[in-house]
Amino acid sequence: MPLHQYAYFALFSQHISADDMTSQLAITPDKLAVRGSRFTEPAVVPVDHAWVIECRDPGLRVDEQITRVLDRLQPHTDRIRDLTMHLAGAGGGAALHVVRCFNDTDQAQSGAADAPNLFGWHLDRTVLDFLSATGAELDVDEYDMAEDDDAG
Repeated sequence: MPLHQYAYFALFSQHISADDMTSQLAITPDKLAVRGSRFTEPAVVPVDHAWVIECRDPGLRVDEQITRVLDRLQPHTDRIRDLTMHLAGAGGGAALHVVRCFNDTDQAQSGAADAPNLFGWHLDRTVLDFLSATGAELDVDEYDMAEDDDAG
């Protein structure tokens, strides 16, 4: 079954800009979002400013992607915790996101017999301790990208 997945850690706020988050953390994000920078009809998307560190490396299990993200963040745990507490006081916060798209035939597949099994993953004590220390949530989204046979 074709599978595309990635993991990212995000700080978000409706009031504190991603640039301010970058200044407070002294860490350059992989990407950021500016509140209200994208529009669909009259609704504003995104609703939050966001500061993101991500891993989209193919061929890795989710736990391996998470490890790559946390390897970059763990030396800064105290600053991330302090900023997350500040953000949470104003309706923002932090989250570790996992996104998995099953039957994603739009993504290139290696098809090699020795390709890794990407279907199992777990969170070890190091990850749980980081989430606890920073006050971050875990958000896992899984999507079935198979075409609906009933459509039409």
